[in-house]
Amino acid sequence: MKLDVHAHFVPDGYRAALQRTGHDHPDGMPAIPEWSAATHIEVMDRLGIAASLLSISSPGVHLGDGTTTGALAREVNEAGRRAVVDYPSRFGLLASLPLPDVDAAMAEIAHCCARLDVDGFVLLTNIGGTYVSDPSFEPVWRELDRRNARVLLHPTSPACWEETSFGRPRPMLEFFFDTTRVVVDLVLNGTVARSPDLELIVPHAGATLPLLADRVSAFARLLAPDVDVLRDIGRLQFDLAGFAIPRQLDALMTLTTRDHLHYGSDFPFTPEPVVALAAQRIDEADALSHDLGSNTARLFPALVQRLEGQR
Repeated sequence: MKLDVHAHFVPDGYRAALQRTGHDHPDGMPAIPEWSAATHIEVMDRLGIAASLLSISSPGVHLGDGTTTGALAREVNEAGRRAVVDYPSRFGLLASLPLPDVDAAMAEIAHCCARLDVDGFVLLTNIGGTYVSDPSFEPVWRELDRRNARVLLHPTSPACWEETSFGRPRPMLEFFFDTTRVVVDLVLNGTVARSPDLELIVPHAGATLPLLADRVSAFARLLAPDVDVLRDIGRLQFDLAGFAIPRQLDALMTLTTRDHLHYGSDFPFTPEPVVALAAQRIDEADALSHDLGSNTARLFPALVQRLEGQR
């Protein structure tokens, strides 16, 4: 049973908001991808995906106009809930939060848990250049931990992308560095250690963490001697969206174990033929795909209950 923890949706209201705020080419990509629940399910059927957890991708719901962030978060979360209600055995929802407004984010967490029955949440690596590891967001992390939340971390363009991306789409390189940057900060500032009941899913097979973890651990002896870097990174969850095989996964497995791995398609921002090629590599990797489904089922039991209840 293939369960997709890294799948996106683009409801009509969100598409209109992106276009209205000049995000016709999000993060330097060619276009906003087309999306509907029905076509997404058709792709899932072709790829053998039983259920997908939908989330809003970069640039998220903070589009430069703080007065609309809360309203847009509520709109996309309600749209995601409608997709789950319409297709309860095929979709789950990872809700968006209207950061950087902490009070609004706390209210949205309560609403999503009480009224929308969400499966978890998605957090971008930074919101307008302020990283989610910033101390100002500590109340949000505490509340998510209190609720035993499942949280997908998703990269976005760093504040300095104009100088670092060389005009190329930021998902190619900048997303990996931004993921690594914020996970390292969450570990070094103790957020990961202080959140034992929160399950944080790091995308794209840990980005560059497997290559840099030992270097960070060495620096931590000076910067944060009470932090066990390798232990805290190793207990995180990781999706394999993108091309983790044949090279990246080997490095990741020096940090964690197979029971922390999950399937991710990154559809529709990753086109179906590319998703299919990446999935084929996973399917050929020593029964890895079976492990991924079991891992995700343990992490999201309510999703599995809905899936089984519709059979």
